[in-house]
Amino acid sequence: MNFKVSIHPSNHSFEISPDTTILEGALEHGYNLPYSCRNGACGVCKGKVLKGDVDFGNHQPYALSDTEKKDGIALFCCAKPKSDVVIESHEVASSAEIQVKTLPCRVQKMEKVAEDVMVLFLKLPTNERLQFFAGQYIDILQKDGKPRSFSLANAPHHDELLELHVRNIPGGAFTHHVFNEMKERDILRIKGPQGNFTLHEDSTKPIVFVASGTGFAPVKSIIEHALQIGLQRPMHIYWGVRKAADLYMLDKIREWQSRGIKFTPVVSDESWSGRTGFVHQAVMEDYADLSGYQVYACGAPVVVEAAFRDFTAQRGLPQDEFFSDAFTFVPKS
Repeated sequence: MNFKVSIHPSNHSFEISPDTTILEGALEHGYNLPYSCRNGACGVCKGKVLKGDVDFGNHQPYALSDTEKKDGIALFCCAKPKSDVVIESHEVASSAEIQVKTLPCRVQKMEKVAEDVMVLFLKLPTNERLQFFAGQYIDILQKDGKPRSFSLANAPHHDELLELHVRNIPGGAFTHHVFNEMKERDILRIKGPQGNFTLHEDSTKPIVFVASGTGFAPVKSIIEHALQIGLQRPMHIYWGVRKAADLYMLDKIREWQSRGIKFTPVVSDESWSGRTGFVHQAVMEDYADLSGYQVYACGAPVVVEAAFRDFTAQRGLPQDEFFSDAFTFVPKS
């Protein structure tokens, strides 16, 4: 039997099972209640139960006192419904509201998914979680003082591990370290979340995604978030790479296709039997009019700049409906 959770003052509501925490349910339905640790230690997710009963769950006594519980205060990362409930909680509406943190993390897993692409999975300390919006990025803090920025590829509702897609850039000190020296269980320091390349959920316009190389990472985060919250908008992803082997997550994309998302790979190698050439040109060939669309572009600056220039000048895309995150690379000093 599921219970209904209603959020005041937004009047958002969702249903969850009695073994799901209120915070988990809210995030899975796309409602951004504030949180940090997700294990009853920090108090950031604290709010009031206005109506109904909850199981307060396991938490640290200093984060929630017995007096607070008597007053209907709960930690939503621990509290589970025992009936239909009405809660009072702020909802995080923009990335500007999320606290930027500097945290240690451990390299939990490394997967080489292409010749020059490594997927890193980072685990934060037990008492920490990173709240973020799909599409944002983090900085890896290095001893040389130069941060290396990488988009988060996991969706916000899957935040147990942070997923980064790292391309081995010639002359890149950090990427050289990742591919030649880094080991699982190594410790890194990160700062985030950062950036405004996030899904504009209030629009009803269809979406065209333009990704080049590992610019696929934030697009993956946004698409998985959109699917999780049941966003009913047509979506078409174009992924431009140098060779077919660089399409390193085709199984994931096939899963998206089964749920109605269109996919067009564009490969520079002319031996490729499908679309070749520049990825933004493939969009131009398929869409004569982008005036009713939103475009999210991420990857190499030359790709992002060309897409903005040509889509707005030649295909009628409104400038304020083009959202982008251009990757720049920091070579060795």
